[in-house]
Amino acid sequence: MIHSPYIRKPASVQQVMFTVLLALVPGIAAYVWQVGAGILVNLAIATTVALAAEALMLRLRKRPVMLSLGDLSAVVTAWLVVLCFPTIVPWWVTTLAVLVAIVGAKHLYGGLGQNPFNPAMVAYCTMIVAYPALMSQWPPAGQLDFATQLDLILGGARNLDAITGATALDALRTGLRVGEADVATLLQQKAFGALGGRGWEWVAGGYLVGGLFLLARGVITWHMPTAFIVALATIAGLFWLVHPEQFASPLFHLASGGAMLAAFFIVTDPISGATTPRGKLLFAAGVAIIAYLIRNFGAYPEGIAFAVLLMNMCVPLIDMKTQPRVFGHREEKP
Repeated sequence: MIHSPYIRKPASVQQVMFTVLLALVPGIAAYVWQVGAGILVNLAIATTVALAAEALMLRLRKRPVMLSLGDLSAVVTAWLVVLCFPTIVPWWVTTLAVLVAIVGAKHLYGGLGQNPFNPAMVAYCTMIVAYPALMSQWPPAGQLDFATQLDLILGGARNLDAITGATALDALRTGLRVGEADVATLLQQKAFGALGGRGWEWVAGGYLVGGLFLLARGVITWHMPTAFIVALATIAGLFWLVHPEQFASPLFHLASGGAMLAAFFIVTDPISGATTPRGKLLFAAGVAIIAYLIRNFGAYPEGIAFAVLLMNMCVPLIDMKTQPRVFGHREEKP
C-alpha cells in the first residue's frame, strides 16, 4: 500500500516494557563486567519485591492481578531502582526502595499511567535522604569478588574504608572543595578513567547502546535524549571554558554518574514526563541543567533524581504552554 491511511500495528504495554528491559541488558552486562555480579542479586530481589507489591496493591484495589502483572511495568521500575543504587547496598534498602516506588509513588496515585512523579526517582531520593551512608558505599571497579558482594548485600559486616571508594563525581567535587588541587590533577587519581569514573565509562556506553536500540525501535523519540545530552554538554562546556581548573569537561559529565541512564531511560518516562514535542525538549533540558547545578553546587554529588522530580512538578505547565496549534486554526496573537 503506497497511499494513506496507514494502519499501525498496536504496541502493548507489555511489548514496550519488554523492549526497555532488553535495552537495559548492555548496561547491566557492562556493570557486571566492571563492578561485579552483585547487581544481579539486587535485581532478583527488587524484581521479586516489585511483583509481590504490585500483586498486593492490585488485589487491594480490586483490579485484575495477572493481567497487570504481565505488563512488566513493575519490573522496569524495579530494575531502574537497582541500577541507580550501589551494587552492595543491603537487601532491605533495596526492598524498602521498591516498596516506596510501587506502593507510594505508583499505586497511591492510581496505578500505571496516573503517577505524576517518576517512581524510581522517588525511591532513590527517599533512600539517599534516609540512608546517606549506605547509599554512598560504591565499590571500586573490579575490587570486590562476588562472594564478598553477596555477603554485604545479605547483611554482612561493613568496614567502610575497606569496601568503598568515592565515585568520580564525589571525588572530584570533594577534592575541589577542600582546595586539594585543580581538575587536571584530580583526574589523575585512581577513581578516574579515560572519560569519567574508572570502569563507569563502559557502563555509560552500555546504556548508550541500549538507548539507541530504543530509538531504532521507536519506543522513545529523539527529543528527550537529545535535549538532555545537548543541555548537559552545553552548560558543562560553558563552565569548563570559563574556568577549566574548577569545572570538568562536558565529556566527563556525560560519561560519569547516571547521565546516559537518565538520557534514555529516566527522562523518557512517558507517564511522568512532558508529552508535547517542544515540552519534551524543555523538560529534558531542564533536568540536565538542574542536575549539573546540583552536581557542582549542591549537597549531593549526583543530582539527576532530584532534577527529575523538580521537573515532574512543572510538567502540567509545560504541556499547557507548548501545545501545538490545532490544524486549521491561526495562532492567536498576544
